Amino acid sequence: MRSIVFFDLPTTTSADLKEYTRFRKFLLKSGFIMMQESVYSKISLNTTAANILLDNIKKNSPKDGLVQVLTVTEKQYSKMEMIIGEKKSDVLDSDERLVII
Repeated sequence: MRSIVFFDLPTTTSADLKEYTRFRKFLLKSGFIMMQESVYSKISLNTTAANILLDNIKKNSPKDGLVQVLTVTEKQYSKMEMIIGEKKSDVLDSDERLVII
C-alpha cells in the first residue's frame, strides 16, 4: 500500500508558517518522502498500517488549510506515468527487498 498526502496550507502569518513547518516535519519524521512540492508518499505494509498512518495524519494536521490522503496499492502506484520531467531521488523508494545469502 502507498499513502499519498496532498496539502495546501496557508502561510500568510507567522503562526500559519509555523504550523506548515510543523506538519511538514511530522511527515518527514514519519518516513514520508517528497514527490513534489506539497505531495508526500509513504509505503505501508498492509491496510491496517495504512489506517494507523491515516489516524496519525489526522491527529497532526493543522486546523486550517487542506490536507488530503489517497491510499493506493503498489500496482496502482507503479502505473503512474511521468508526463514532463524525470524522477530525481537519492532515496530508495520501492517495496523490493534484497536478500544476500
